[in-house]
Amino acid sequence: MADGSYLKGFVVTFKKLFEDRVTGDYRGGKAKEGAPDEKRAKPERFHGRHVLNRYEDGMEKCIGCELCAGVCPAKCIYVRGADNDPAAPASPGERFGYVYEINYLRCIHCDLCVEACPTQAITESKLFEFSFTNRSDAIYTKDELLVGDNGKPQQLPWEDWRPGDDELTSGWMRATSPAGDHRYEGVVHWAGELGYGVRDPEPAQEESSDG
Repeated sequence: MADGSYLKGFVVTFKKLFEDRVTGDYRGGKAKEGAPDEKRAKPERFHGRHVLNRYEDGMEKCIGCELCAGVCPAKCIYVRGADNDPAAPASPGERFGYVYEINYLRCIHCDLCVEACPTQAITESKLFEFSFTNRSDAIYTKDELLVGDNGKPQQLPWEDWRPGDDELTSGWMRATSPAGDHRYEGVVHWAGELGYGVRDPEPAQEESSDG
């Protein structure tokens, strides 16, 4: 019985020898020394480095509700909200994210924070390659997570961004959103974002058997 289990394991390993390689050639890349020449295309809903979004008028989307920190299973998010200045509010709500930090030494990219966010303030890009030289760099602050004036994620020195990694930062539709239902196909459920405008509607869904 045990011998048969071992044999099945070797069969699986042997089959892998004839499959296409997932990794590329790492013998000196075009983007930077030591990186691959080409990378595989990533799906629209790839879970990568987080981004804090802003509305089309530049106002921050985060309202400092701390729901993302509360739902995080890895306890890698720290948020401290503060009351908005009525004369110069940072967000459209009564509060804003005064402190926002994500510890990428703990983050498991489960995307539960994106699902919990009521304002679509926190989403994920396609960037997944980090090269930290110290622990403090792995703790991203609000200034590093917040998109720039062009609406694009900021590129930090230790990040290997490639064309397309900053696109579709809102591609992961929240599971709690009605747009995740096949009946809402073609309906836009995203607020306008600085640099991107209004997102495309949720793509076609397959109707499940339970309706």
